[in-house]
Amino acid sequence: MSEALVAKYGDARLPRYTSYPTAPAFAATVGPDEYAQGLQAISASDPVSIYLHVPFCRSMCWYCGCHTTITRQDAPILEYLDVMSQEIELVSFAARNNVPVKNVHFGGGTPTIMKPHEFAALMMKLRSAFQFEHDASVAVEIDPRTLAPEMIAAMGENGVDRASLGVQSFDPVVQKAINRIQTFGQTQAAVAGLRSFGVTSINFDLIYGLPHQTVQSCVDTVRQAVELSPERFAVFGYAHVPAFKKHQRLIDEAALPDAAQRNEQAEAVAEELVNCGYVRIGLDHFALPGDELAVASSAGTLHRNFQGYTTDDCATLIGLGASAIGRLPSGYYQNHVALGRYAERVASGVLPTAKGYMLTGEDKLRARVIERLMCDFEVDLPKLAEESGYESGFLLDRNDRLQALVSDGVVTIEEGRVVVSRSSRFMVRAVASAFDAYFGSLGRSHSKAA
Repeated sequence: MSEALVAKYGDARLPRYTSYPTAPAFAATVGPDEYAQGLQAISASDPVSIYLHVPFCRSMCWYCGCHTTITRQDAPILEYLDVMSQEIELVSFAARNNVPVKNVHFGGGTPTIMKPHEFAALMMKLRSAFQFEHDASVAVEIDPRTLAPEMIAAMGENGVDRASLGVQSFDPVVQKAINRIQTFGQTQAAVAGLRSFGVTSINFDLIYGLPHQTVQSCVDTVRQAVELSPERFAVFGYAHVPAFKKHQRLIDEAALPDAAQRNEQAEAVAEELVNCGYVRIGLDHFALPGDELAVASSAGTLHRNFQGYTTDDCATLIGLGASAIGRLPSGYYQNHVALGRYAERVASGVLPTAKGYMLTGEDKLRARVIERLMCDFEVDLPKLAEESGYESGFLLDRNDRLQALVSDGVVTIEEGRVVVSRSSRFMVRAVASAFDAYFGSLGRSHSKAA
């Protein structure tokens, strides 16, 4: 891999492109009325996905980039779950109670901070408000450090078949530097418990670019993690944005690796996972060959959304909870981030939409182009443009960012087909940004490209 390209592009701050346009483009001119109209347009024949955000943790991990609140008490959690139940009713009413559900994803924060009976009650609320398909899939993000056997049983009894466990690193030096002490034994116990209650797909989240992290510690973490045989891995680069996440100021910046070191760590993790039998999926996911994610990647049917790479092909995502983002064919809709404001709006009987973005035809085309690049590392511009009723030329004309990438050998273009070179795939976000009409104009920092 060219060190010159790593030096040129590795420090660039780029979106992860889990949506297009990205969240900084959302505006307060889109609110509850627009969201209600979008919900009313949902067809009873088109299954949707639901995301529920639970923004509470017992302690703060210093690397965290999520919207979460630290609480030692249960009262704020109970109050929040009550508000979320009311929001479910508001959404169901706006959608005329005919929403067919294919996928449910609990994120956070720490969703398993709920008590088992609270989780069961929330699932019952969802099933009463929406029409679950008989094979609907339910996924939960999990902190193995606080996962109790009773919660595992409650998840199994309520249809949870997928779980994503935060691991990040097993290196005790790194764990101390990020304020997240988690033993291998805790993770092992969580996996064994989940398997015993029917969870058939387990993902581990790993992070590189953390303070005091080395190539060897990354590889050692992978080797330990593989012993537990998760079906998938998601491997992310740490995004250090202390201006937006003040708790990240507790991390020693002098201990953070530079762009070249981050890239070396990322490639070492990828090489080790591939050597262990995992298939590399897109930019940062890995899966066993028989996993549906690997099958979709091979078939060209992979998708990308706020949860990363996925097989979820639903056109509609309903976001529930403070800061949650929904995606409908008409656009994106984000709830209020502040817990108090979110609760106030719901209590007044109003959908708690704070801002959003109404999609144009061109936006939808650019979104498809970016998704295919992120998933397949190539895209047929004339084909997608024709399907969307556009000429593909405007995507290439005066596209200086793309031409620079061509000149650097990062991409090739032949008859409108843009292909990212195999050795430059770590820069696919830079290629995607060449088709982002808003890139560089929104004044927002993103994670590093490498």
